[in-house]
Amino acid sequence: MFIRTERSIKEFIHFYPIVSTLVIIHIVLWLIIDLLQLPIGIQIEQWGIGNNYFIAEGEYWRLFTPIFLHGDVMHMLFNSFSLVLFGPALEQMLGKGKFLVAYIGSGFAGNLGTYLMNPDAFFFHLGASGAIFGLFGIYLFMVFFRKTLIDQANAIIVLTIFIIGLIMTFLRPGINQEAHIFGLIGGFALAPLLLSNVHPFSPWRNRQRYSDDDTIQFDPNRWNKKRLIPRSIRKNLLWIIIAAFVLLGLLSRIGFL
Repeated sequence: MFIRTERSIKEFIHFYPIVSTLVIIHIVLWLIIDLLQLPIGIQIEQWGIGNNYFIAEGEYWRLFTPIFLHGDVMHMLFNSFSLVLFGPALEQMLGKGKFLVAYIGSGFAGNLGTYLMNPDAFFFHLGASGAIFGLFGIYLFMVFFRKTLIDQANAIIVLTIFIIGLIMTFLRPGINQEAHIFGLIGGFALAPLLLSNVHPFSPWRNRQRYSDDDTIQFDPNRWNKKRLIPRSIRKNLLWIIIAAFVLLGLLSRIGFL
């Protein structure tokens, strides 16, 4: 359930397009805001960061937009890694639409809780942690009320990581505790609706769909076609492009460009 068996990034994107899109959004926004510090990136951050004062003034989109923004590279990588680890099983089980409702709804709940419970009008916050904790809320609902959807080994993994995450929420400085707690509650509250008529996660279901979608067609001229880009590079082209952007940004930051 939480062990990745995909053979390439292309396969992962094919199986889990919503998780993949969210991670790409995280990376691209971090690149243009934090690393490259492009003017449009700074504007996006100013327009989208969570702030209680501006929300009270009617800028309600700030209850959603902080879900996609991150303060630094470690923040972005940690949340993206968590999404890649815990999001795919839910995306398969719920389907694209329900998974998106779960993720955005939990993030909204976390930001709303931050707004309602934090008295500081000038408290700024950003990050996908509330949405990630919302996914844990759905898994916890499975563990306690829908045991047929999750086996005992994965249930133990969920409970263990949840307890560690909850302890770290209150021990580490600079954590938006309200976002974590209310995101968790939001996911747990949405779970009964989202988990109706779903089946347990199965990697074999992915493989079967992938085989059906990619039916091999005979092409008598296929051996005469030259591959301009080697297969190993084509499979990881997206990450190569992103790595090139990162390298470009680092060189510009240290004065080589």
